[in-house]
Amino acid sequence: MGNKGKREFIQVLRLLEAMPLPIVTNAVTEAIQLGAPGFDAVKLIALARIERRLPRLDLAAYPHVPKMDVKTTRAADYAVLAA
Repeated sequence: MGNKGKREFIQVLRLLEAMPLPIVTNAVTEAIQLGAPGFDAVKLIALARIERRLPRLDLAAYPHVPKMDVKTTRAADYAVLAA
């Protein structure tokens, strides 16, 4: 990611000035698993952990993450599998 990646890395490191290491570490791990390993995602996840709430990530800030279109499955759709 070049210079932008270095800046993001430094921003994540600076979170350690205000947050405990285990919370930042877990936030980084979760952000990577979600496919949004940027500073904003790490910060939102870490703040959610401190406030003991679920994180709400706005993926509009991450245009490189593919959009998913998940439809509700109908019970009748499984009939095809039984054939």
